[in-house]
Amino acid sequence: MKETTTRVEAFSDGVFAIAITLLILEIKVPHAGGEAHLWAALAALWPSYLAFLLSFFVILVMWVNHHEVIRMIGAVDYPFFFANGLVLLTVTFVPFPTAVLAEHLATPDAGAAVAFYCGTFFISSLGWNLLLYTMRRGNLFNSECTPETISRIRAAYTAGPAVYLVSTAVAFFQPWLGLALNAALWLLWVRLGYHGGTLGAEPRRRRTTARV
Repeated sequence: MKETTTRVEAFSDGVFAIAITLLILEIKVPHAGGEAHLWAALAALWPSYLAFLLSFFVILVMWVNHHEVIRMIGAVDYPFFFANGLVLLTVTFVPFPTAVLAEHLATPDAGAAVAFYCGTFFISSLGWNLLLYTMRRGNLFNSECTPETISRIRAAYTAGPAVYLVSTAVAFFQPWLGLALNAALWLLWVRLGYHGGTLGAEPRRRRTTARV
């Protein structure tokens, strides 16, 4: 049994909003005596600022991609709810590795911290692949979504876990390189085109029988 995407969109948007808001709570207010000491303490928080910016951007990218995924389909079914829930689970987890990264990026434990951070997105990418699989298996795509578009997205989603896994392994030896590889993949998600044309309100409710 299938239903419209309205409820899943509303619930998912709420989860993304909470996760992205929680990121700022990991930056603690420094306590220092005197103006000079305060500025020094604020400057010393640079790992927290960097971790916050990285994770804010990646959650924003995931939210945009989730929005585009929803636009590809005309209805949702029971398996989709659970696959979508797994994606949201990984989204809500992001603030924790962000805090770990901020705490240890400027320490000798940076390799482990960055590997843990990159590994989080490896798990997340598996969730996105499962979401796409349920969409294909349930034939949830609307009539505006062409087989070529589905194939392009599937190829990108398939490559994602491999790159995240490499960045995780590299991070143990070269933390900054691992982090750079991880961030570079986010640019792929920014540029990934989900639609061959502009979707209107009416076409998004129709289904296509094409499977890839």
